[in-house]
Amino acid sequence: MSPKRQAVELRLTQVSLAITALAAAMLVWSVGAVVWTAIGERRVDRVVEAVIFAAIAGYLVYGNLCYELARLGRLTRSSGVADLSADSADSCSAATAPALTILVPSYKEEIPVIRQTLLSAALQDYPNKRVVLLLDDPPSPKTHPDRAALWAARSVPFELQTRMDEPAEFIAQARREFRNRPSSEACWETECVRLSDCFLRAAEWFEAQAKHCPIQSHTDVWFVREVLTVPADELRDAAGQWFARGRQQSDVVPADLATEIDAVYERLAARFVVQFDVFERKQYCNLSHEPNKAMNLNSYLAVMGKRVKPVLRADGVHLEDTAALIGSRLIPDSPYVITLDADSLLKPDYAGTLVRIMEQPDQTRMAVAQTPYSAFPNAPGALERTAGATTDVQYFVHQGFTRFAATFWVGANALLRKSALEDICQVERIGHITVRRYIQDRTVIEDTESTVDLMAKGWTLYNHPERLAYSATPPDFGSLVIQRARWANGGLIILPKLLEFLWRAPKRPATAAQALLQAHYLTSLALTPLSVVLLLSIPFSPDLMTPAMPLAAFPYFVLYARDLALAGYRPFRDLMRAYALNLLLIPVHLTGAVTSIRQLVAGTKIPFRRTPKISGRTRTSGLDLILQLTMIMVSAGLSLYHGLGGRWIPATFALANVFLLCYGVRRFIGLAEAYRDLALSAREAIGRYAKSGWFSDRPLAPLFSPMNLFFVLMQPMRKSRAFSRQALWGVSAFFDMMVTIVA
Repeated sequence: MSPKRQAVELRLTQVSLAITALAAAMLVWSVGAVVWTAIGERRVDRVVEAVIFAAIAGYLVYGNLCYELARLGRLTRSSGVADLSADSADSCSAATAPALTILVPSYKEEIPVIRQTLLSAALQDYPNKRVVLLLDDPPSPKTHPDRAALWAARSVPFELQTRMDEPAEFIAQARREFRNRPSSEACWETECVRLSDCFLRAAEWFEAQAKHCPIQSHTDVWFVREVLTVPADELRDAAGQWFARGRQQSDVVPADLATEIDAVYERLAARFVVQFDVFERKQYCNLSHEPNKAMNLNSYLAVMGKRVKPVLRADGVHLEDTAALIGSRLIPDSPYVITLDADSLLKPDYAGTLVRIMEQPDQTRMAVAQTPYSAFPNAPGALERTAGATTDVQYFVHQGFTRFAATFWVGANALLRKSALEDICQVERIGHITVRRYIQDRTVIEDTESTVDLMAKGWTLYNHPERLAYSATPPDFGSLVIQRARWANGGLIILPKLLEFLWRAPKRPATAAQALLQAHYLTSLALTPLSVVLLLSIPFSPDLMTPAMPLAAFPYFVLYARDLALAGYRPFRDLMRAYALNLLLIPVHLTGAVTSIRQLVAGTKIPFRRTPKISGRTRTSGLDLILQLTMIMVSAGLSLYHGLGGRWIPATFALANVFLLCYGVRRFIGLAEAYRDLALSAREAIGRYAKSGWFSDRPLAPLFSPMNLFFVLMQPMRKSRAFSRQALWGVSAFFDMMVTIVA
């Protein structure tokens, strides 16, 4: 962003904050007047109504202020962070770079996805690195397809190892020959040309990988361009520069030319030098088998730096510490660890950039450095593009969090300081197993809770303002529901721990902004949709629903549209799509919040549901579809109800939601797909009830069934494309089941 553009955006954000603050003051004044009048008239019901409205409207305005504050922080921190990374540009050489381990947890991922992720990790322009695939598939699959997939996943790291050893050995051999030649006999023009040949060989290797990489999606296009083609072009440019330098070399050779050439050989070779490994915790009985990503990572972190050996015991194979060299292996330790989801990809300078920042003398207490992931550009579907747009806007929000020390660890990718993880590690004995928890697994958003643990120990977190990591966005509504329900589950559980930390933290002006942003981050997915639903559902009096409400929302939508434009989207169209998608996700987020409350009450962990990553469409559950239809009908009824009562602001709000919900169902779910999924869910539900003898316990239920009547009435529409026989059967079966339950 140019300085002029940044100044304009900063001024607009400041004006938006002022308008939102003015609207908030107007709301306080109007609610206060209603409360004062109600107290004078001794109207307790009016006081309660005003208090409920104040709580709902206040939280929504609070969310708008947090977004604007984060945007202000992002725009005011850019220059300082740029200087931080620029000053350290050459601080990590191949000889002094600290060891780095890149961990890629995977559970039943497709082989091309695993291969791309491992290759993007291995091709980091960083020396002294290891890439470990933490394979979490069942070690003894029962079906042939599962066995084939498991062995294919196990072989990917070794296939890539063989592929990368060839250019690494060629460049290493060229370097050895250069170092063995006496400087008195060296022809420096020839040495420059030989180095140019090594760069050409490396470029040709990258180009060969790009040529043989299948292009089947926009993710593949990004991978080939950013991970293979761009480095190949850079290597060819470097080859041309060294060749030209050799042709221009004079008889007088600079004293440091030999050192420079040797260092260039070393860095070029280090780009291909990597150690691959595979680790399967489920092969060993004494390691945790908890079905979540956190314990998969914890199991490997616990054995780093140890010499281990598999030992067969009565209950199975154990992985135990040993001093014997025979039959054992040393799992290397490293001061830095990168965690990378198997559906995420890194640009080649990700590791080098973040390690250089964390190696700065004044950053010794930095525990996490990351670039919150962005969505892959040019998604083909409207849902994937819209969900990616919300992800890219969240990237901006996270950048603003760092300005106020409110950074949260976002688990798709991050560089972690191993000593910080050791500092927050909790050791627990469960039966005969010793479990070490570096990353908390109490909730399914393990990175968020670990953020609070790190801050409580005095560690800091940092978001780098450069897009260096990209992650896949669910391409269909069924998989998106699973992902967003997981994100919404856990914030309320972590909130007490955050509040305890903030209460004990030193009271400074900056702490207030940190507390506001972090508290909203944990509660927004639960309380924002609840506030919207309550605002729509409760018929508040007109003297409460004043124009201050839309005035408070207007600056937020303006800034959101401008951020969409900054991220490369169409501001108005994608703003409407993002709002429609968020409306569809209201039931999903509320379900996640209810699940969190249930976990708080019951004290049991919620099962970890991984986002499906399959080539086909993920089916949307019947319950989710029923909730979407219910929202449409309720919004339409509320629009009519508020309109007849003369409450035009809530009536307009509800009517707009009806149109956007209908658009979202058609555009993001699909009418035909929704009908098929609803029919299948109804058929499965009735089948389960029939098998369990449920209908036999209610002999009068079929008498009240509208199924036959409904089907007869809809017969003329059967030939319509929008109303298939299967769809009609599904809808009528749903009504049948509902009436049967009542009967």
